[in-house]
Amino acid sequence: MSQIVTRFAPSPTGYLHIGGARTALFNWLFARGRGGKFLLRIEDTDRERSTPEATAAILQGLRWLGLDWDGEAVSQFDRRDRHAEVAHQMLERGAAYKCFSTQEEIAAFRDTANTSYAVFRSPWRDADPATYPDAPYVIRMKAPSSGQTVIHDQVQGDVTIQNDTLDDMIVLRSDGTPTYMLAVVVDDHDMGVTHVIRGDDHLNNAARQQMVYDAMGWAVPVWAHIPLIHGPDGKKLSKRHGATAVGDYQAQGYPAAGMRNYLTRLGWAHGDAELFTSDEAMTMFGLEGIGRSPARLDFKKLESTCGWHIARTPDAALLHEIEAYLAAAGQPQLTDPQRELLLRALYCVKDRAKTFPELIEKAQFTLISRPIVPEPAAAAALDPVSRGILKELTPRLPNVSWTKAALESILTEVAAAHGIGFGKLAAPLRAALAGRSATPSVYDMMLVIGQDETIARLQDAAG
Repeated sequence: MSQIVTRFAPSPTGYLHIGGARTALFNWLFARGRGGKFLLRIEDTDRERSTPEATAAILQGLRWLGLDWDGEAVSQFDRRDRHAEVAHQMLERGAAYKCFSTQEEIAAFRDTANTSYAVFRSPWRDADPATYPDAPYVIRMKAPSSGQTVIHDQVQGDVTIQNDTLDDMIVLRSDGTPTYMLAVVVDDHDMGVTHVIRGDDHLNNAARQQMVYDAMGWAVPVWAHIPLIHGPDGKKLSKRHGATAVGDYQAQGYPAAGMRNYLTRLGWAHGDAELFTSDEAMTMFGLEGIGRSPARLDFKKLESTCGWHIARTPDAALLHEIEAYLAAAGQPQLTDPQRELLLRALYCVKDRAKTFPELIEKAQFTLISRPIVPEPAAAAALDPVSRGILKELTPRLPNVSWTKAALESILTEVAAAHGIGFGKLAAPLRAALAGRSATPSVYDMMLVIGQDETIARLQDAAG
């Protein structure tokens, strides 16, 4: 086979759904892992519902996930003349025909058949073109009326459709605009798409689309229809289960690398591999690993996966992602001093954070300014005895070598002098340095904010 080419073809009628993001990811991994191309097509033929804002949201969501595409994004609407050209080519080949049936005539047929799903065979299907009236018409595919169409699907296996269940679908409307069934095939062919990887809600479309490939004598791509994503309760994913838009996950502070890892594992498996980088995923990913059953969204596993990636992200890159999260969430940006302190603190706060809000919460001691007003639980630790100990400790700090070993030595010495364990001293220190009772290590906080700021905070707390 020639170079692998996959595509993601969203409709810009709303946000980028998490299911769509996983479809894009599978296409991206499959192509990138094989030196192929990953293309993007915006299926914007529904002019009433398609919006520039939705297109922008889709592009932003893909960029946040790190799913880069080759070339420019293609607008399906801009290719409508090409779609109409192919419809007329099928007409010339005898694979399609002009249908002059009115909506009333079609409705009457449906009524007679007693179902809106009856296969429509137009009386114009075999009409002599010489008898065509001078009236508006649509172009319909001439579907085979007997035999079978087999979809060789890499996920679902061979799927057989009886041809007598396939209607003569419209490929070109009376106003000259193409239908989705035609446009998607023409675009995939012209873009050189070799593998169509998409949700299994499109499986029923494959047989009709395969008719277009056959009518034009084009090679049929490899089909791979992947199961949809369900909520934790096994029902179709919806807003009642939580966030369904990719942008919501960014705004909630999930790292892109963690989302890629989790979505890769959502419906796909490679042995026991659970946690991996995108480079590793590209090497492992294959269509044979995709399951046939719907995957279930598990937020605890998502958080665990994201935590693994946060802990392994280099500090400078992590700071960049945190700032992008703050912007996406509409929160104030970091000042230069805050940025510097947070960068210095990441080594001691990122190991147990599963999201960026958790990480920022742990690093609050770098973002606050004096005078620090302790939270009630922390303030309780600053009783008169504790304040007295801090007053005694503070004058000894200017002459201490600012290393963890030296700080451990002096704090242990002060605690012992008052007949208490270090834990008793740590509580007022946390309140003084961070205004909280749950913080990173006292030593780490002192090292991060530095000698002068540590002394100033302790003096404020001691009163």
